[in-house]
Amino acid sequence: MFFSTVLCAALAAWLPAASAQDAGSDVKSIPLRTHSLVSPYLDSDLQSRWFDYGGDAIIRADKYIRLASDRPSQSGWIFSRVPLTATNWEVEVEFNINGKGNLFGDGMAMWMTKERAQQGPVFGSTDKFEGLGIFVDTYKNNRPGTVFPYVMAMQGDGQTTYDQANDGKANELAGCSARGLRNANFPTKARITYFQDKSLTVDLMYKKEDEWTNCFEVPGIKLPAVTYLGFSAETGELSDNFDIVKVETRNLYSPSGQTQGQKDFSRNKYGSQRRQKKGGSWGWFFLKLVLFGLVCVGGYVGFTVYRSNKRRDRF
Repeated sequence: MFFSTVLCAALAAWLPAASAQDAGSDVKSIPLRTHSLVSPYLDSDLQSRWFDYGGDAIIRADKYIRLASDRPSQSGWIFSRVPLTATNWEVEVEFNINGKGNLFGDGMAMWMTKERAQQGPVFGSTDKFEGLGIFVDTYKNNRPGTVFPYVMAMQGDGQTTYDQANDGKANELAGCSARGLRNANFPTKARITYFQDKSLTVDLMYKKEDEWTNCFEVPGIKLPAVTYLGFSAETGELSDNFDIVKVETRNLYSPSGQTQGQKDFSRNKYGSQRRQKKGGSWGWFFLKLVLFGLVCVGGYVGFTVYRSNKRRDRF
């Protein structure tokens, strides 16, 4: 009886904790194929189903998408065809900035903007954008005391011009220096995480492989509800190769099943949109409850049989 009592007590203590974990402390994610890029990047018709590209961008299917090459006056971009409507999201991009010279420029950008596929003067894309730009600036124009490459965020309102002469100083939402990001001997990455009205966080992997370094976190930021994901880069008189190797985009949600926003436009073989499964947490909770009851009943029955056998042995 003691064993079954202890076992039931332990399970009773574990059950609320497990159900609380199911109810939603950790953030879960759903991969978004519509906003992700992996080699070979193109389908059998040498087209991308989910992205458009232009300018001087070239695609080497086995290695990378080169937004701008190590030659003067290069400018290229790639943008999603489908808008990203997720309320909370995370984009992890593996990229490579490399070149031969000691003098290099200009930089690359990741975009979450209402505008899409427009070539322009801001790292290869349009100025006066509405939404978010994350810039990896590799050439220092006029910013004393700042170490380059420099990573910064700008929240555009559709009217403000990027302060190119001062490397975006007038527009900076937040930023950090990232010396060592260029010509790294391992894959460099950036991870951008956004929770609507709560925070925007940028982490970088450039110091050591598999080691993330926080660049910045901005609280209370709100972006447009519908944006397009894009990447662009440009060179001037000085140049570098700016390569996108891999992009993984995820819709973030709470384990309670209250997902917000993103409709995955990927379709199954019957043509219907895939829907997220709901109620998984509650189903798991009730399964645990049933198992808990069965274990307690089994313990009691086992003890009863054991006690009956002991009495029979006496006589």
